[in-house]
Amino acid sequence: MKKTALIMAGGKGERFWPQSRTALPKQFLALTDSALSMLQLTVERILPIIDMEDIFIVTNSDYKNLVRRQLPDLPEHNIICEPAGRNTAPCIGLGAMYLSKKYTDATMFVLPADHLIKDQNMFLQVMEDAYMIANSDFNLVTLGITPNYPETGYGYIKYNCSAPLLKGYAVDNFVEKPNFSLAAEYIADGSYLWNSGIFIWNVSTILENMKRFIPDTYNKLLVIREAIATPDEKNILNNIFTSCKSESIDYAVMEHADNIYTIPGNFGWDDVGSWLALERHNVKDASENIKKGNIISLDTRNCIISSDNRLIATLGVKDLIIVDGEDSVLICAKDRCNSIKDVLNQLKSDESYLKYL
Repeated sequence: MKKTALIMAGGKGERFWPQSRTALPKQFLALTDSALSMLQLTVERILPIIDMEDIFIVTNSDYKNLVRRQLPDLPEHNIICEPAGRNTAPCIGLGAMYLSKKYTDATMFVLPADHLIKDQNMFLQVMEDAYMIANSDFNLVTLGITPNYPETGYGYIKYNCSAPLLKGYAVDNFVEKPNFSLAAEYIADGSYLWNSGIFIWNVSTILENMKRFIPDTYNKLLVIREAIATPDEKNILNNIFTSCKSESIDYAVMEHADNIYTIPGNFGWDDVGSWLALERHNVKDASENIKKGNIISLDTRNCIISSDNRLIATLGVKDLIIVDGEDSVLICAKDRCNSIKDVLNQLKSDESYLKYL
């Protein structure tokens, strides 16, 4: 079965404000010691097993030129443009319809554009194992991450250790983000994994499941499929896709489907959800600081400091996130990192501040 990849690259990355902006969201930024953006790293990661011509990017129509600049070797028709964000179920369904138009059938590796993987070789081996499971029957495969602490910001996968298939296991159910005590119980139980949001299945399998569980969205996407490569494609895509219900693939399909399997992964996965993630992927200085750009720090400890252009000088501070954007600066206590969206909500409430989003 032909191997293809669908990379979801349409998010806003608001928790990385002020460097992640409406016009340049997180997936197009270089947030690690590498000079490559998150999107470029995702593509580079899968090239050993999937040809560039079989990689497709789903993104917002506003970001098409960004994708073209960052991935000049990607065929232009492999960029699928959403006219509006509608969460992962319509996004994946739209990609599957485009793939079904090009291939009789294909195995579809679905990956977010803004994740990091430390051990690429192990990751690719798990992907190959998932490919085998997806093609052994009408199976849906999701990669789980073996948790090493009780994280409350991720959903979890409960899997059945006594129901193996090749190197995977049957999924019992998906669990929403827990509180700390419940997350600790999951860790102690040993049969729960973090939900990575990475999926492997055949195009025909996911479309059949969407037809079964979200028929309204499926039928709308089918109309779009019929218009692909016709003069009406753009108009029909714009009119029909925006009418799709916004819902996640987990909620819409995975929580209801049969034949779902997961493979526990230990390949150094991180969804890079906030500025704090930089501490896990960048080298710290002797004072436990992460510094990117033109930075001078004196008597500064345990800070994350990033500048696109201007010099940032710090003196006598600790436990801060300091980020210089194009026209704005964030100074945030590290323990308030998850509240950055509150700042954005404040900006959205005043028209004079909208230019900073």
